[in-house]
Amino acid sequence: MGPVNWLAVVLGAAAFFVVGMVWYGALFGKVWQKQVWPEGTPQMSGSPIVLFGLCFLAELVVSTMFGHMLARLQPPTHVIWMMAFGIGATIMTPAIAINYLFQRRSLTLFAIDAGHFIVGTLAMGAVFVALS
Repeated sequence: MGPVNWLAVVLGAAAFFVVGMVWYGALFGKVWQKQVWPEGTPQMSGSPIVLFGLCFLAELVVSTMFGHMLARLQPPTHVIWMMAFGIGATIMTPAIAINYLFQRRSLTLFAIDAGHFIVGTLAMGAVFVALS
């Protein structure tokens, strides 16, 4: 097992976070808000710094596990891409699908959130590829 690339872990989480900023901002922000809050956006309680900090922490957990897997397996570049896509498409997306089915969430909301996870993990994977 090789060493975990901690720079890639942190920058991979940052890439995932930036994808979320663009995804839920400029790209799908208005549609996403209408899907989550059909009555209008509620007032946020608590600190946005805490909210975004916890979001980054969760993405850091994903990136840390990804970095650990890569250190363990030491795969070639094309496999890093496949693993990054696979995590988003076959682990994270089905997990939210299960919740959204029971919550009776819309297919639109599912597509937006699933797309974020897939593109976010690909961005994370790109960082690992670039720094490998």
